Amino acid sequence: MAEEKKAPAGVWHTIKPFVNGGCSGMLATCVIQPIDMIKVRIQLGQGTAGTVTRTMLREEGVGAFYKGLSAGLLRQATYTTARLGSFKILTAKAIEANDGKPLPLYQKALCGLTAGAIGACVGSPADLALIRMQADATLPLAQRRNYTNAFHALYRITADEGILALWKGAGPTVVRAMALNMGMLASYDQSVEFFKDNLGMGEAATVLGASSVSGFFAAACSLPFDYVKTQIQKMQPDAEGKYPYSGSLDCAMKTLKSGGPFKFYTGFPVYCVRIAPHVMMTWIFLNQIQKFEKKIGF
Repeated sequence: MAEEKKAPAGVWHTIKPFVNGGCSGMLATCVIQPIDMIKVRIQLGQGTAGTVTRTMLREEGVGAFYKGLSAGLLRQATYTTARLGSFKILTAKAIEANDGKPLPLYQKALCGLTAGAIGACVGSPADLALIRMQADATLPLAQRRNYTNAFHALYRITADEGILALWKGAGPTVVRAMALNMGMLASYDQSVEFFKDNLGMGEAATVLGASSVSGFFAAACSLPFDYVKTQIQKMQPDAEGKYPYSGSLDCAMKTLKSGGPFKFYTGFPVYCVRIAPHVMMTWIFLNQIQKFEKKIGF
């Protein structure tokens, strides 16, 4: 009987990192969605943050800022659940292989890269639906897809373009996720050590400061890949059925040639404002969950 009672705890211990990660990501998305929408519109060439915001309010109303929210939540339920859960499991296995000693920074970064790739592969379909729903209003009426929600978008993409189309742009999505997680996890780890050991900050200040630095570097490392990913996912064929880019590398080279390296950082302030709070809230949420679990001995 004792063994039977321990089984559920063992199952929960296994799935807990995935559940906590997914919930934290979904909560953060509800807050960040309007900023993410503005970021996408800027990358699509509709102007500055102020111009895009005023135009959306005037022409589409407040609801436009939450267009694609269902896809955003689905993305977090898949991508963030997979990446944070995988990261926890990978680091636990690495620590076990390291005889219980803390991992050096490079090993944590490698775990972050791997977890990011896993999460991106799982979440790529929802990410594609999100980008298309956010960009739909920028297209001519005849070209709009008019998806009603994330699941309708996934159904239409599968029916119209084939199931493999759900992973269109998956290459840059995976690379972006790896870059984001490397910047996010590596900088957070280093910042915690600096704020705690060098500056002697308390736990709350350390988590807040480290998560802020983590958010900045996550944005800086991932924006170039996010820009390419967005261009690939939203492209439409011309009258002859030809797409503007043959792939991610072609998109990157043409962008570099036409706009230089800084073109990849189009909308960086808004992107940073969008990414940093999301990263910060994720870290803070997980930190509070861990404290609560220790308190109740869960």
